[in-house]
Amino acid sequence: MYARSITFHGDADRQDEGVDFVRDEVLPTTSRLDGCIGLSMVVDRDTGLSIVTSSWDSKEAMRASLPRLANARLRGAEILGATPELAEWEVAVMHRRHMVTAGACCRVTWLRVNHGDVERGIGIYRDAMIPEMESLAGFCSASLLVDRENGRACNTTVYDSAESLAASRERSWAIRDAGLRDAGVDVLDVAECDVVVAHLRLPELV
Repeated sequence: MYARSITFHGDADRQDEGVDFVRDEVLPTTSRLDGCIGLSMVVDRDTGLSIVTSSWDSKEAMRASLPRLANARLRGAEILGATPELAEWEVAVMHRRHMVTAGACCRVTWLRVNHGDVERGIGIYRDAMIPEMESLAGFCSASLLVDRENGRACNTTVYDSAESLAASRERSWAIRDAGLRDAGVDVLDVAECDVVVAHLRLPELV
């Protein structure tokens, strides 16, 4: 499984219009493309950060979709007032306790892998970190995306409410720091976001 994320560092005052555009126009268009298995959008309303992620059943399907969605990216950039930043990923881990519901929030962590043993890092995330995260109140799902060529990864953990996200903060930092230290990984950035479109249909990958 593969995913493409499109990140906009845009105008927070224009995010609602961006959400409407993604939900009403981008999602139906993308869902009709061969190989598409879903789309999500998360936003940080304090900073204007918006991330739209589409998932695909093969790298070929993901790459073939790129030119077909060019107009949507341009329109999204116009609405949100930001240049789209594209990244392509392999979906290494996907674990879902239950489907995301209204009011869900997430913590997105971007990572740099400091050694070539990506599989070891994936194993630590899957076998050690996910069971710990799953014990936190309000946990919905966790995913790990990897870019092997550039030594990058992205972890997203979803909780059922802003209150659960906030309550998880201290414990999740401890889980993250212990796991990443063992895996030889550095944290590049962290964002906490509202989940505003939740139509990723990735299967369980653990």
